[in-house]
Amino acid sequence: MNRKNKWIIYGIGLSLLLGGCMNMDNEKKNVDSKEATGPYKDTFVRVQDYTGEGYVLRNGEDADKIAEEKSDEVQKAAKDFFMEKYKTDVKVHNIVGNVDGATVFVESTGPVHFYTTAIVPIDLSQKKVMKNEVVSLEGEVESAIRGGLYHLMFEKEFAELDQYLEKIVAENKVVGKTREAIEKVGGTGYMTPYYFITTSSSDEAIKPVFDEYIKNPNTPPSKLKTLFDVDKFSVENLKINLQLFMEEEDVEPSKELFNQIPKDLREMNSIPKGSYSLIINDNLINEKVDDGYKENSLRIGVPDYIVIK
Repeated sequence: MNRKNKWIIYGIGLSLLLGGCMNMDNEKKNVDSKEATGPYKDTFVRVQDYTGEGYVLRNGEDADKIAEEKSDEVQKAAKDFFMEKYKTDVKVHNIVGNVDGATVFVESTGPVHFYTTAIVPIDLSQKKVMKNEVVSLEGEVESAIRGGLYHLMFEKEFAELDQYLEKIVAENKVVGKTREAIEKVGGTGYMTPYYFITTSSSDEAIKPVFDEYIKNPNTPPSKLKTLFDVDKFSVENLKINLQLFMEEEDVEPSKELFNQIPKDLREMNSIPKGSYSLIINDNLINEKVDDGYKENSLRIGVPDYIVIK
């Protein structure tokens, strides 16, 4: 097995913990839920108090200690990776040890906004950061960039969605994730406290925009917008994943809101077109795996998306 594939395999645990149960890969979420019933079954905190502290990756304790000691090296290796491969400047929010290295959570600094991760290998026996062997999970950064580009393409429509969700939160006893949690352990493309975007690698509509960004990330947003091929857009390729938590402890997820939100979305003409999923959790989130999904959670998703055309 070559070293690059080795690190990608070690990073698979991360892919099972990112994105929640609402993304298009529902089977991965089932793995997460099982994990939460094991050693992390009692590590739940109020979502309002959760800032990403306590998040862990499987068997990452040893690497985590070394990564903390060599934080500057790990950060530089991650930043260099994104600059060299994607010509994109990022800021590092968090470093978490994985089985044989460090997973670095970053945020882009340019107008195309997204969160993602890189995996920095560490030779545990020599306590050496393998700065020239940094990788990312296959397709993860590319999906994150596409999500940021979609938000850029449809700023006005996403602003309408933001306004609607802020109204829902203001008028009902529900909340989203904290900004700190998103920064430290989000890593899933374009994200807000209430939703995140996932995209398809086969999306032909965004491809010319993506290709131009990869070629020159400094391309003005005005030019990027002209490259979007609206005729090739398919709602199946853009997933907008909504996630809310009850504001108060010991309160079941609201069935009223669970019925109201899909109805509202279908009646709105000014929000982004796409396939929407929705999950409403109780107030608690598992601090070890950044996951609020439980048996009492209410969910609409694969394959029954809320389709907005």
